[in-house]
Amino acid sequence: MYHPFFGLTEQPFSIAVNPRYLFMSDRHREALAHLLYGVGSGGGFVLLTGEVGTGKTTLNRCLLEQLPTDTDIAIVLNPALSAIELLASVCDEFEIHYPSDTQSLKTLTDALHQFLLSNHTKGRQTVLMIDEAQHLDFDVLEQIRLLTNLETDEKKLLQIILTGQPELESMLGRPELRQLNQRITARYQLTALDAQETQNYVRHRLSISGLTIGRSLFTASALRRVFKLTGGIPRLINLLCDRAMMGAYGRNEPVVSAAIVRQAAQEVFGGSTAPLARQRGATGIGSARRVALAFAFLSTILAGLLAYNAWVPERIAVSERGNSAERPVTDTVGSANASVGPAAVMSDWLVSPRVAESALWSLWRDTPLSSDACDAPGSSGLRCEFADSNTWDAVLELNRPVVLDLQRRNRFAAATVLLAVKEEVATVFTGAVVCEVPLTTVADRWPGRFRYFWESPPGWTGPVRTGDQGAVVAHVVGQFARLDNLPAPPLTIFTEALEARVKVFQTAVGLRVDGVIGVRTLQALNDKLGSGLTSSRALRGAIERFGIGSCR
Repeated sequence: MYHPFFGLTEQPFSIAVNPRYLFMSDRHREALAHLLYGVGSGGGFVLLTGEVGTGKTTLNRCLLEQLPTDTDIAIVLNPALSAIELLASVCDEFEIHYPSDTQSLKTLTDALHQFLLSNHTKGRQTVLMIDEAQHLDFDVLEQIRLLTNLETDEKKLLQIILTGQPELESMLGRPELRQLNQRITARYQLTALDAQETQNYVRHRLSISGLTIGRSLFTASALRRVFKLTGGIPRLINLLCDRAMMGAYGRNEPVVSAAIVRQAAQEVFGGSTAPLARQRGATGIGSARRVALAFAFLSTILAGLLAYNAWVPERIAVSERGNSAERPVTDTVGSANASVGPAAVMSDWLVSPRVAESALWSLWRDTPLSSDACDAPGSSGLRCEFADSNTWDAVLELNRPVVLDLQRRNRFAAATVLLAVKEEVATVFTGAVVCEVPLTTVADRWPGRFRYFWESPPGWTGPVRTGDQGAVVAHVVGQFARLDNLPAPPLTIFTEALEARVKVFQTAVGLRVDGVIGVRTLQALNDKLGSGLTSSRALRGAIERFGIGSCR
């Protein structure tokens, strides 16, 4: 990467959560102080809110590192759960035993109560942290409130930390949740950095990554432009500064200028110079990404094709691009043949997260969904993946139907299954009907979180690379043999020749060329062989089974 060019020991603007890079502005110090006070106050709720990318997760990591050693903590990262599923997740986090088939709130609550009493007897503190809490349903929030009723004569047995976006504060202000709201012992809203703090933030991260004292990598005008373009949101600052330093490296410039920042903003923010948070309605891949993919293709294709001779006994005249996978669907229901489906009906395009998961499941499997969709797939050959994005690009590039986690006007959790996007129209599936919704309407209610399914091979436990062996390697060998119209060789070891074949494939389909079989490479391979549920296939299947209707 570029960091050695600037004399740095590591990348300074990675968006990965790293407490070592935590920049403690005045408001971050205040927020941490509120959290520590709340945790040590002896019970109730602690509330931390803030816009996407302001540093809530990093601050939580810092908090966890400062908790006493006699503290047991459970962290719930996926709040789109029912009340029973939430309690089961909490018990799993604390390693509390309970009947695996239980559907009883009482059974789970009793098990948790016994654990809390035991911890109290041992002098240990118990903390539950729930991230992205704005996605919690009302009944789940009420169940969480009831957990704080578990107490002794002196103190609450469970301390709960709720972290979420600003709408969480609004949710808790509803009359129905006044009992929970009254139990919040500490609350803090984390806001964006100001202009000076933005400059200090950039310099802080550069310093941590090894920048020599007294040296500047960004001009003063460049830093001012960084603040103007990002609004002081740390995540956006990281994205913009990372691309700007890459641009300076590409030009052999030792210092990042305002002009380089401006160009980086056009590339990072999809051709616009507005903050990324305002670009959720944008579609399409930026020109910089297309250039980067083209460069990767040209730089690796020769080496990949030469190495390809080692994969098979003789050269195979196969062009991945000539038999390319289906691109992300852009057809709307208006251009589809609806005559094969049932009669059109009126449907609410906003449904509960559970209904949306069931709808997505129905596109993959004929069997009904009996439990959480992201818990069940393991035994069905499907895997559930969660992701976040501030633009539509990451969703569309998957070429898969996805569940978008949304918010109703009352700020309560909702969802829908996205099948296609064309221009300013989104085609969604409610589980009952396929219909169209203005893209801006969806974007206004989408915080950026989504999830999807993909078909995993037998024996899959994670990315497969050179030296690995077993059933998953044999499966991959068989898939490439099918793609190349060859008999599958009896190969169960990931050889260097197979790595070279994988690199050729990754280059051809526009993926990162590393020779490793990861999720995206498997998805692309499934698409090539016609076994993956692409967006277009999902759209056709949903129309055939459920028909086209209208959304309200």
